[in-house]
Amino acid sequence: MAQYFPEVTKIAYEGADSKNPLAFKHYDADEMVMGKSMRDHLRFGVAYWHTFKGTGADPFGPGTILRSYNDSDDPMKVADMTLEAAFEFYVKLGIDFWCFHDRDIAPEADTLAETNKRLDTIVAKAKKLQADTGVKLLWGTTNAFSHRRFMAGAGTNPQPEVFAYAASQIKKAIEVTHELGGEGYVFWGGREGYDTLLNTDMSRELDHLALLLQMAVDYKKKIGFGGQFLIEPKPKEPTKHQYDFDAGNCFAFLQKYNLLDYFKLNIEANHATLAGHDFQHELDFCVGNGILGSVDANRGDLMLGWDTDQFPMSIYETTMAMYTILKGGGLTTGGLNFDAKLRRQSVDGIDLFYAHVGAMDCFAKGLKNAAKMIEDKTFENAVKARYAGWDTDFGKQIETGKIGFDELEKYTLENGEPEINSGHQEMFENMLNDYLY
Repeated sequence: MAQYFPEVTKIAYEGADSKNPLAFKHYDADEMVMGKSMRDHLRFGVAYWHTFKGTGADPFGPGTILRSYNDSDDPMKVADMTLEAAFEFYVKLGIDFWCFHDRDIAPEADTLAETNKRLDTIVAKAKKLQADTGVKLLWGTTNAFSHRRFMAGAGTNPQPEVFAYAASQIKKAIEVTHELGGEGYVFWGGREGYDTLLNTDMSRELDHLALLLQMAVDYKKKIGFGGQFLIEPKPKEPTKHQYDFDAGNCFAFLQKYNLLDYFKLNIEANHATLAGHDFQHELDFCVGNGILGSVDANRGDLMLGWDTDQFPMSIYETTMAMYTILKGGGLTTGGLNFDAKLRRQSVDGIDLFYAHVGAMDCFAKGLKNAAKMIEDKTFENAVKARYAGWDTDFGKQIETGKIGFDELEKYTLENGEPEINSGHQEMFENMLNDYLY
């Protein structure tokens, strides 16, 4: 088998003092943190689409990134070589999981039947490479947004014929995810939304989207797929408004259509900021409502108003993310998938390693910081003290609904103006910095 990254050997852990850009400073896969190895806590995955199919193209110019595994006029040969390059990368990086869209790994043909044959060919090879390397599939998904047929959506398309095509494509993608032992399957509504309400029946489109998801649930049961179904929130891009706007919106949708028992959420950092939230907010909402399934680990650029999908390099953000995830019981079938792409000027193959090594170290450091914060109970005790009044008999009577307006008015008239307590925000931010330093 050809070597596509001959300049890189297996990435090793060398410790915080290392100056080697191709070594881990903080990610030691076997190091135990809170009774689990870093590997099991973080469950890192690589996004096939950005990592191996990304070209550096943007709205103002074509791709800048050239790869030897793309150097053929035969699309199936390209697919074959790209898969080999991907597994070489996974092994050298020491990563345990990968994620893909169906059209990432196998090119579309003129008919759905021929496209499915191509996909089967590549999936057979992927299955063998998984067995040979021990790398597992975190989750699969389908690209029902790039082709012209999906310009007005897939499950929300105004034409039932397009709905049928999308359902057929999703059916096949669930089958191959099952075949590869995938631990989950993601629904991202790439064009499930609208650009104007002048030509949109929103309520009908939402009904159709729920119908598609229920069909997927029924088919999952039929074939015995045990993976977790996930919805990935995003407020906009490519449509003006997408129906999976944020975690709260998805939660309400799942409740309305009685789908909550079958779906959790795949939270992406960059999508959170596009929705006007920070990463931790979306994670915290999911933890609080029992719907955190997996994470797309990346970041946006706060100076730009679109989905830049950059690699996560902020210790602050990874610390707060892991603090929330650990408090919620940690990741189980989900993981940290690096849904991130190289910058347009980072054109060398070795840049893929620099990016992933840095991001993995960033989350490993965040994990250690978060574990220390939980061990010390610094913030846990502070929150408990701030809400202590709710643990008194008076507070418990309110929370349990034993008293209402009349009793609360009587209490206030008898006790007068309440004493106000400081939130001490600046002190807590200083305390957080102590962990980061």
